[in-house]
Amino acid sequence: MEGLAFLGPAALYMISMTITPGPNNLMLTASGANYGYWRTLPHILGIMAGCFVLFTAIALGLGLLFERYPMFQVLLKILGSVYLLYLAWKIASAPPPDLALRGTGRPLTLWQAAIFQFANPKAWVMGLALMAGFLPTGGNAWLNALLLAGFAELIALPCISLWAGFGMAIGHVLHTPRSWRIFNVTMGAMTAACVIFILA
Repeated sequence: MEGLAFLGPAALYMISMTITPGPNNLMLTASGANYGYWRTLPHILGIMAGCFVLFTAIALGLGLLFERYPMFQVLLKILGSVYLLYLAWKIASAPPPDLALRGTGRPLTLWQAAIFQFANPKAWVMGLALMAGFLPTGGNAWLNALLLAGFAELIALPCISLWAGFGMAIGHVLHTPRSWRIFNVTMGAMTAACVIFILA
């Protein structure tokens, strides 16, 4: 049991990082409101899959890119910001759900959400801190990386699901196209505002 003592602090860290506002959670709120939880589930699973692969890669040496090549971090911030602005525009311009059901809109797919994590600076920061602070130093490096990354995503699942559920609850009180437009534009603007913190 002593070898698993790191799981408690790692769980608290992941809860604090994944339950707080950020690009992923804002997009999940918008998606939950517009499409409901089940149609947003691929987005949720994509976040988990992308972060699992990213965190594992960081533990196995990918994080050294930041130390050896500082320009990589700058490039990541620029690419992440551009893609995030694109997603923010998609959220802001999304039609009300009744129009989306006719095929004019769709939630983020599993692959889109997974790929976004590699351009999401918050996911990189979270993964770097997780692996630097909680990865066991003894035993098989691959196994430790997979176990910690997998455990982290199990903790993240209910936290990020809350945001999709929160969005779904908001969707039940929006009854007019105008209210939907205001909500979508607001969520898009809040998502775009995350770029300020990324580039700061």
